[in-house]
Amino acid sequence: MNSAQVDAYLRRLGVEPPAWPTVDALRELHLRHLRTVPFENLSIHLGEEIVLEEKRLLDKVVGARRGGFCYELNGAFGALLAALGYEVALLAGRVYGDEGRLGIPYDHLALRVRTVDGGDWLADVGFGAHSHLPLEFGERGEQEDPGGTFRIVEAGPDAAGVRGGHDTVEAADLHVIRDGRPQYRLEVRPRALGDFVAGAWWHSTSSVSHFTRSLVCSRVTENGGRITLSGRRFTVTAADGTREERELGTDEEVLGVYRERFGIELGAVPVVRGTDR
Repeated sequence: MNSAQVDAYLRRLGVEPPAWPTVDALRELHLRHLRTVPFENLSIHLGEEIVLEEKRLLDKVVGARRGGFCYELNGAFGALLAALGYEVALLAGRVYGDEGRLGIPYDHLALRVRTVDGGDWLADVGFGAHSHLPLEFGERGEQEDPGGTFRIVEAGPDAAGVRGGHDTVEAADLHVIRDGRPQYRLEVRPRALGDFVAGAWWHSTSSVSHFTRSLVCSRVTENGGRITLSGRRFTVTAADGTREERELGTDEEVLGVYRERFGIELGAVPVVRGTDR
């Protein structure tokens, strides 16, 4: 990522270039990303190709002022952080779904970020409703966050009896837990962006993937709540968890919410395409 791309990305987030890659700067970048860049799967239903290459991610998130899902958002954010001097590792996770079942390998992409002053942090701007601030990677106690109470703990064996990991002292997979419920199982081995291509393809094409079966566009609000547009249902969730929902009637209303609340300009209302795969 060159300096012009970095500057454009920071303008997208509405932040000044940090003087040093510190934890305080990381917190600000993380929160601004969640408030500015929506978590959305519109490309799947608009027939747009999802390409996990740095330039294509920047073209979408920065140039087109769009959002994306985990591979795109954390892929782009990781590139920005690396360009700002942070030490960044891409980590693969498997998300817990219905009845506690784990998703596919490379189901999720998260970031391990090392700062110059504060150790290692779990940064994740691509999971939808999650922590608003980075989580301390090595902390095994509760971590309070505007998004809930989080813990990162060593995971036991998975269904195949495997603890995961690699040949370091950090051999075990980790559980990322929110409000007492495991969100995803995280490997500690660093990965390359290209390793996640199969996972992105599966989520973009499989009839089993929740991304092909529904539309979502969501971001954190300035007051710590969240706004979400799912198809034509617009939900405003306050910081205390109270919700207000309304159905949008016309295409103009839907396009207006995408434009005014999420900063996304669309020529037509996306509809769930479905898949026969």
